[in-house]
Amino acid sequence: MTALRRGAILVVVCLAELLVLLDNTVVNVALPSMGVSLGADFAGLQWIVDAYTLTFAGFLLAFGHLGDRYGRRRLMMIGLAGVAVMSIGGALATDVGMVIAARAAMGVFAAAVFPATLALLTNTFTTPKARGAAIAVWTAMAGFAVAIGPTAGGWLLEHFSWHSVFWMNVPIALAVLIAAALVLPESRTTAHGRLDVLGLVLSLAGIVTLVWSIIEGPRNGWLSPVTLCAFAGAVALLAAFVWREIRAENPVFDVTLFRNRRFSLPALSITVAYFSMFGFLFLITQYFQGIQEYSPLEFGIRSLPFAAAVLIAAPAATMLALRIGTTAVLIGGFVLLATGMGLAGQVTVDSPYAGIVLISMILMGLGLAVVQGPATESVMGSVTAEEAGAGSAVNDTTREIGGALGVAVLGSIVASTYTATVTPLVDRIPDTMMDPQQKEYARQSVLTVLEIRQHDVPSLFSDTKDQLILTMKAAALDGFQIASYATVGLAVLCAIVVAVLLPWRRPEGGSVLLGWMERPSPDDPVESAEPAPPDGDASTDGTDDPAGRSGITDTDDRTPRRSTAR
Repeated sequence: MTALRRGAILVVVCLAELLVLLDNTVVNVALPSMGVSLGADFAGLQWIVDAYTLTFAGFLLAFGHLGDRYGRRRLMMIGLAGVAVMSIGGALATDVGMVIAARAAMGVFAAAVFPATLALLTNTFTTPKARGAAIAVWTAMAGFAVAIGPTAGGWLLEHFSWHSVFWMNVPIALAVLIAAALVLPESRTTAHGRLDVLGLVLSLAGIVTLVWSIIEGPRNGWLSPVTLCAFAGAVALLAAFVWREIRAENPVFDVTLFRNRRFSLPALSITVAYFSMFGFLFLITQYFQGIQEYSPLEFGIRSLPFAAAVLIAAPAATMLALRIGTTAVLIGGFVLLATGMGLAGQVTVDSPYAGIVLISMILMGLGLAVVQGPATESVMGSVTAEEAGAGSAVNDTTREIGGALGVAVLGSIVASTYTATVTPLVDRIPDTMMDPQQKEYARQSVLTVLEIRQHDVPSLFSDTKDQLILTMKAAALDGFQIASYATVGLAVLCAIVVAVLLPWRRPEGGSVLLGWMERPSPDDPVESAEPAPPDGDASTDGTDDPAGRSGITDTDDRTPRRSTAR
């Protein structure tokens, strides 16, 4: 395979990745416009976002496994076509229920696309140097796509209606679909047994129940019977999934990999990093649009340094990790995340942008990039080429669960402080100044400040309006500070866990991601047009004895495990 062909594959894969990740953050910016146009209540607006997260996270592992068996390019193309069709449905929707249904379907098809991106790269780029460079670009694009969404959404809303955030997907998805058909090679496992339907069902049910519990926790109450029962159900389903996979002849995913610290701890690191990032984006969105009263485009432009930091730091982190090791880099990344979030909690209404606000954004972007690259390398380096899709899906699922937790937990912290302060004041406002729906929005989020500011009221109530706005801003900032402290504590705790449990020395077999920094040896394989052959018999858990997987293993080798036919 020529270098030009491999470069084209990398471009197509990154465009597919960009489409999937950009969609969610773009829609976030359009929620206020949707609420006005569709007459949606606050819960309905939240489910426009959460429906996508729920189905996307739930189907990742299932589609990752199906792609491994039946063809990763095939699953990606089906997913791209589905995203285009469902985006048209969302653009033509006339009520909030139709939008939620379209978003849920988009999440299903996006889950078919995303695991295939990383799996195709690891099977197309077979030498350490080429594969490492490709994964470095993938990790940079993953963070950049999430961070650039507010700017893209703001520009669209500045010139078009909210329908444009759906129409935007259609030409992009169709263009990537055509490019995938022309450029991407097919990639699948060479041998596999009977499909583990029960394992697929259990994984889907367990992950969906878990994510639903996280999403609904703030609304139902974290200690309510509904939430506790949902969490218990998720634990039971996931436990049944693990029990099934340990005994299945052809499992959906080799769950014994979680005994390998070079797999489980980086997966935990990704979860915590995305908890911090999505929590930060949730807070910074409310700060820019609610407290500083910026338009969506103004907010997007001011968030660009975060995206730039992610894009630049992800490849740079690989060079640093080569010199000092993955463990040290992960710890440094969590220190950056903790510092950035700690600073973000200190902002005030009068804080200048070119100061604590900008510094906190850059530190958060750097921290995410520094954690994500080495952690992704370690996760993907722990699976065989035949399980690349399932391994990628686990990597992606941890991101989604972390992100959902970040928004839910930090959102709950902010809401508890904000609602307790604002509700009594809102309740005293007469209906002639604010109708019941406006009052509901004001009780829930500081983002309604712009609408309240633009709302004409009799001069008799002008002072009341100004007092309400000031109270809303102050209450939100108080909640931000408490939420930032919680995130700092979690990041520091994860750094300690990584420092104590993750081996500090580099793997004896070398690093998949960092291999691009090393000089090729005469024994390195030459890239060919065919995907890399499976290496399922190579030991990567640090022992040739299967019994060594009975507990956490301190290993430098990369993984596989079972010798059963896949």
